[in-house]
Amino acid sequence: MIEFLFIIGFTIALLATGISFLGIVAAMAVGFIVMALAGMIGLVFKMLPWILLAAVIVWLLKGRDKTATQARNYCYKRSRRYHRARRF
Repeated sequence: MIEFLFIIGFTIALLATGISFLGIVAAMAVGFIVMALAGMIGLVFKMLPWILLAAVIVWLLKGRDKTATQARNYCYKRSRRYHRARRF
């Protein structure tokens, strides 16, 4: 929201100083791009703890997944052998 207020104030200041319409449009475009990038960088810094938490959780679950798959395969093979032996 602050970015839009900055753009409006910037445009009014340019209109008051007598800059041409083409100059105002160019300055608004550059100002919008700069303020949008600044807003995105601010959002990344605000969300950084949550991004790091998600990365740590994914890292922990990736390491755990291999063990779970090996255990599941072991139990599956063992139960198949057990049922095959009990069939006769």
